[in-house]
Amino acid sequence: MTPAGKSVFGIGPDSSLDPAVRAFRALLLAGQRLRYLMDDRLRADGLTTQQAALLTAVTALGQPSLREAAEAMGTTHQNAAQVVAALVRKELLRVEPDPADGRRRRLIATETNDRYWRTRDAADHAAVASWFSSLSGQEIETLASLAERLLPGLTDAHGDAARSR
Repeated sequence: MTPAGKSVFGIGPDSSLDPAVRAFRALLLAGQRLRYLMDDRLRADGLTTQQAALLTAVTALGQPSLREAAEAMGTTHQNAAQVVAALVRKELLRVEPDPADGRRRRLIATETNDRYWRTRDAADHAAVASWFSSLSGQEIETLASLAERLLPGLTDAHGDAARSR
């Protein structure tokens, strides 16, 4: 906020911005702040929020290809490949040939990964809950529902569906 109480980015209840631009700026700032907060929590263990997100995608998808993991994260194949390389070095992920197609590789979460998250999940979930503590339970549910509705409609600069479906 500026000294006059107005946001540097023109958001807030008195904003004269188009509502879509205001929502974009607010979500962008919130996303950046949330990523910073989680990065800060993970830093001591040498992880990033993006690495944690990829591990979440791999676990949820059950041995996805790199392309599938990149699509789930809404990122490029190249970016996902860099994240995978870091996680393999940290022994949280393995990359193995696909038995059905030797050209394709499958991403597999390791037992080291499973043990690591078992020791963290409860505290991380509590921290995330605290970050949303200014909202009521119903407001959090509404925010989550609205964000989930927004995601499928997002397209890239070429009009292609967003990768993060």
